[in-house]
Amino acid sequence: MGVRRDNIRNIAIIAHVDHGKTTLVDKMLAQSGVFRANEQVVERVMDSHDLEREKGITILAKNTAVNYEGVTINIIDTPGHADFGGEVERIMKMVNGVLLVVDAFEGCMPQTRFVLRKALEQNLVPVVVVNKIDRENARPLEVVDQVIDLFIDLGATEEQLEFPVVYASGLKGTASLSHQEPGENLEPLFKAIIEHIPAPEGELEEPLQMQVTLLDYNDYLGRIGIGRIHRGVIKNGSQVSAVRRDGRIETCRISKLFGFQGLNRVEINEASMGDIVAVAGLGEINVGETICSPDAPLALPLLKIDEPTIQMSFIVNNSPFAGREGEPVTSRKLGARLMKEMETDVSLRVQETDSPEIFSVAGRGELHLAILVETMRREGLEFQVSKPEVIYREMGGILCEPFEYLVLDIPEEYVGPVMEKLGARKGDLLNMVNTNGHVRLEYSIPARGLVGFRTEFLTDTRGYGIMNHSFEEYKPYRGEITSRKNGVLIAWETGTATNYGLLSIEDRGTLFIIPGTEVYEGMIVGENSREQDIVVNVCKEKALTNMRSSTKEETVKLKAPRLFTLEQALEYLGDDEYLEVTPKSFRLRKKFLKKADREKYEKQKKSLVG
Repeated sequence: MGVRRDNIRNIAIIAHVDHGKTTLVDKMLAQSGVFRANEQVVERVMDSHDLEREKGITILAKNTAVNYEGVTINIIDTPGHADFGGEVERIMKMVNGVLLVVDAFEGCMPQTRFVLRKALEQNLVPVVVVNKIDRENARPLEVVDQVIDLFIDLGATEEQLEFPVVYASGLKGTASLSHQEPGENLEPLFKAIIEHIPAPEGELEEPLQMQVTLLDYNDYLGRIGIGRIHRGVIKNGSQVSAVRRDGRIETCRISKLFGFQGLNRVEINEASMGDIVAVAGLGEINVGETICSPDAPLALPLLKIDEPTIQMSFIVNNSPFAGREGEPVTSRKLGARLMKEMETDVSLRVQETDSPEIFSVAGRGELHLAILVETMRREGLEFQVSKPEVIYREMGGILCEPFEYLVLDIPEEYVGPVMEKLGARKGDLLNMVNTNGHVRLEYSIPARGLVGFRTEFLTDTRGYGIMNHSFEEYKPYRGEITSRKNGVLIAWETGTATNYGLLSIEDRGTLFIIPGTEVYEGMIVGENSREQDIVVNVCKEKALTNMRSSTKEETVKLKAPRLFTLEQALEYLGDDEYLEVTPKSFRLRKKFLKKADREKYEKQKKSLVG
């Protein structure tokens, strides 16, 4: 017979990037007495990963527990970015409801849509939090209407449409049931969660069943599986069976069992149906696998995980500067590091290729792969990557490609050039709304049409444009999209770039380097103003004829070069180029460093096309 555990609520908190959900969780923790009065609390405690703090986004799902009037509220913070959808889907299996946080000014955004669709598909109960109501130009009632439209659009049931709304200011730590009253604390929010989110129900007396939905790793304990207990009781030190993804059954002993209290894991002796726990001692446990009683080794259905849509090659660094700034990795070490990433990131696929030095890595989008590159770089590793490319699929005999749902918010005066660019990139305009001099454009566009678009978009809108997109679906292939039009300036020899050498080629295009930069033959040092690639000598020294002319050039100033971030460099890459990544530098280079080899490659390519 099913039992309800009224002292537990399991919820996922979902929102668009930067709508304030992590700040809201900070305040919930503070007000529930998780932190001691004298404890120093870091802002955005949930974003513990360095990159999350820098980019202001949540990448990895994390869970915390808040106690309110004897009820444990397990809150799982989900990534708002569509590239981390693999995380989102699994979390939905652990919870009974969702806290949907929406900005009172910006309203519903693509990632809100993406995550909410996943929640509604699982029939989860929503509580809507209109956050930042103290913002200037906040329009809470319009935003609630937008949320209702979004729910209807996503096919919500009548019960799901009856959602409660809480108006909050995450920054101030206040909530209210009326948009006109600021509230004094977050009590209305806690009450709404306890009242509306169902308590977990299940069998307490039946044999144990728990599905691993998240993974963690600890140097002492090895792999740790995190998940919700579906039925029965789990005890520390007990023997359990792990049903692997391929159906094999292995017997393990639980070496440590943890529950959650605030942001900490605390060791516990036992937990039962409805609890979210972390378990160590399960060997090479994987996401989706079931931990169960050895007497009844029944697996729960495997979790469906969205397939990757973008792939790129990770290559052993073979540039002339390999090993200067970081730890050069052998192919064995590079492969092992990528395989290790797959242990905790279920949306990632790593495959060996014909060449032992090249690995094909597929993920859920450019950002997903860029975060992996950046993480490895910060570990002190050196390697190279190729241009990100979309993954095509054959569906019903038709070649199909991934499409993205794109939303742009831009000042009115920049609409023309942006729409022109999206037309050339095979985008279909779905909707256009003009409000107070700002235009919101909605597009359906091939994912490859967005590769390299963000940089152009920010230039075209003078940095005022806001761009968001999420995976839509696979649709029939749209034909050729012209990529980068300009050629590049390629270094002629290995050496140090001089002021004189750079001045002599400055009028050829845009430079990517400054005087004193060390370059090698085949490295890309700038963009040509014309279509073809040209080889240039940036290390040229001025011949000293007399003292006066030798100092004359020092008064001539070079224009500021264009310096790339990692994402911009990945977007910029051409088909015949690599990005060399080291802990200190990003270097764009040609696959073939010698001019003769490049010409040979071009001839072969033309003969194949011809």
